[in-house]
Formats: sequence, structure tokens, C-alpha cells
Amino acid sequence: MSEITDLLNDYSKEIKRIIDENLSTIIPNDLQEASIYLTNAGGKMIRPALTLMVSESVVGGKEGSLNSAAAIELIHTFSLIHDDIMDDDDVRRGVPAVHKVWGNGVAILSGDTLFSKAFELIITSDKTPIQNNQALATVADACVQICEGQALDISFEGRYDVSEEEYMDMIFKKTGALIAAASKVGAIMGGADDKVISTMYEYGELIGLAFQIQDDYLDVVGDEKYIGKPVGSDIAKGKMTLMVVKTLNEANEEDSQKLLKILKDSDSSKEDIDVAISIFEKYDSIQYTHDVALGNVNKAKELLKILPDSEAKNMLEKIADFVLERDL
Repeated sequence: MSEITDLLNDYSKEIKRIIDENLSTIIPNDLQEASIYLTNAGGKMIRPALTLMVSESVVGGKEGSLNSAAAIELIHTFSLIHDDIMDDDDVRRGVPAVHKVWGNGVAILSGDTLFSKAFELIITSDKTPIQNNQALATVADACVQICEGQALDISFEGRYDVSEEEYMDMIFKKTGALIAAASKVGAIMGGADDKVISTMYEYGELIGLAFQIQDDYLDVVGDEKYIGKPVGSDIAKGKMTLMVVKTLNEANEEDSQKLLKILKDSDSSKEDIDVAISIFEKYDSIQYTHDVALGNVNKAKELLKILPDSEAKNMLEKIADFVLERDL
């Protein structure tokens, strides 16, 4: 874990330098400050790190992929800012959300600025026009999928008949698509062939799914001081998670109605959350959620066999494990 954390910290410094340089010319000052605010607040920067690791693993080095990696982080940050506005969340990365500091107007504009700067960074990368265009197309596709995923998530509110297939599609688009794009862009900018590029996209897709599913799992079994929110927060908000989907699809009428009552209650108590967790346990939904995440990670690691042996390949294996080991 510490090895990965140290590597992420090293990559973050390089990514942050490029982001700072490219946002330093934004005017007026409040827009510049709002745009750079969340990148100063921390975050592991796993997505841009994947871009650099994959680029190194295909023997392309990381230097030519730094702009694209920074672009991936800007897209991620843009999506967080807009998500917080839609959800009216107060805090992000331990600090007040952008719209809570500067208001909705400047927050929306700061997200739009990051979105635009991301594409500018890619198109000015020191790569061939074909590579730059492939990377642009990949990131643009991910942006559309992020929007689709967010819209699907909104459509699930108050819906309790969501199938596992629908849920997995939503979390891929909302969370996995950008992680898959980050891995694919690293392969593109690293000069890999088409087979490796598509394989790295699939690797990122599996990692992205595992990442979100692990969040579902940690909401129930995690330690509050590490996950940054009370255990059972998703239950209290009535959110559809993989364990909710599985339980509602399998529960008898009595358990189903009991769980639905808790999910629909806007003022669930700790006792209510404990009851919901006990229902999850009855239908083995907590272990199932963990097993699905683990299965995706193992499949992702298998795909790495296509790469030549290297330290970067080893790091890609470790980052896959890190997705499951974080914040337990």
C-alpha cells in the first residue's frame, strides 16, 4: 500500500505542476481560484496515474503522456464540481464544495473551464496528430458516458426495481468510463498497437467497476474515520447500491418491505441502518458485493499479461489491488 501511495504522490506532483501552469492565466481571479481549488484540496489522482503507468508499461515513457494525464484529472474534477451542485453537497475532499464558496454560477463556470482546458491540453500534447486525435475521441466519449451515467443515477432515485445489469451499466458510465479512458489514453500516447490499446481500455473498465463496487462495500463495512462519512450513509440516503439491488431481487416480501421502508425514510436512525445491514447479511449481499469487486480486479490483472514485464506493469497490478485495499 505505501509503495502505491508514494508512487501516486510522486505522479500527483507532476500532474499538479501542469495543471497549475495551465490554469494560471485564467481570469478573473475568482474563476481561476475556483477552478484550481479542488486540485489543491488533495485527492489520490488515481486516474491520471493510470495514464502514466500504462504509457510507461507499453515502453512509451511518461513524459509524452503528462498533458493527457493532467487532462484526465481536469475532466474528473469538472465532473465532481457539477455533481456537487446537482446533489447540493456541502463538502468535497474535506473542504467546502466549490459552489458553497463561490456560488453556483462561478462553480458551473469553473467546471466548464476545466472541461475546456482538458481538451486544450490533449491537442497540444507533443505526440502525432493521430495519437492526439485518438486521445481526444477517447476522452470525449468518456465525457458523454459520464453524463449518461449521472442521468441514469438520477433516474434511479425512488426506483427500487433496478436490475443488476442496469446498475452495472450506470456505475460503469458514471465512474468506470473515465478510468477506462485514462488507461486507454496511456496506451495511445505510449504508442501501443490496437490490441494493447483495447486491452488497456478493458483493464480500466474492470478497475473502474471494482472501484465503485468497493465504495458500496465500504459504506457498510468501512471505518468512518477512513471513508469520511458515517457507515450506512448510502442506506440513509436511499441510494441504489449493488447490495440493495441484489437483496431486493432475492428477498421475501416481509424483508423486502422492511428494507424499502428504511430506504424511503428520509430520517433513518442508526437502528434502522443496522436492520438494513442485517437484511443484507441474510441474503449474503455484502459478501457478494465484495466478491464481484474482487472478481473484476482479478480479471483486470489477468489482462496485464499482454504487457512486457516491467516495473510499470507491476505497478498496474498493485494499483488493481489498491482499489480493494484502500480505506478498509
